[in-house]
Amino acid sequence: MNDNYLWDKTGEPDPEVQQLEEILGTLRYQPAPLEIPEDLQLPRRRNYFPRLAIAASVLLAILVGGLWLSMRSRREPTPNEAKLTTPAPVKEVTPSLPVTPERKTPELKPEPSEEVVAVHKHRPRSSAPLLSKSEREEALMAKEQVMLALRLTTEKLSLVHKKTQNPGNQIKNQHRVG
Repeated sequence: MNDNYLWDKTGEPDPEVQQLEEILGTLRYQPAPLEIPEDLQLPRRRNYFPRLAIAASVLLAILVGGLWLSMRSRREPTPNEAKLTTPAPVKEVTPSLPVTPERKTPELKPEPSEEVVAVHKHRPRSSAPLLSKSEREEALMAKEQVMLALRLTTEKLSLVHKKTQNPGNQIKNQHRVG
């Protein structure tokens, strides 16, 4: 038997090999174009992850805003802000002279009224802290939790963005060899 026949079909073939080729010839690969039936319906895969991530981000922002507002409203007013004076009502001004043809507009004479005090809402900076030590620690812990939640949300949104911008890469959980 000549081994070259098995590799490149040169040389004299072995009768047993020829018989096996004829028997197995019906199973030989025969290339044909791919035919997809027209009535085949592929199920649509719905991807709710981007919508869910956006909804979670909006919910987190609303929650943080509500916590911030509630912490802000719980703050006790400083002595300067405790009692604000309300301005006195303004009395109507009456004309002092009658209108004559020579004088088209009446002269207005303001009546004496109470003095209106303007209130400036700027708080002067004092050396005493506005929050106690325990309140400050609590605020710092809340800030750290908010920052962690924002970092997590940013990472999730970044992941969603990458997945939606590169739909061609469908190979998942595969490692490159080499």
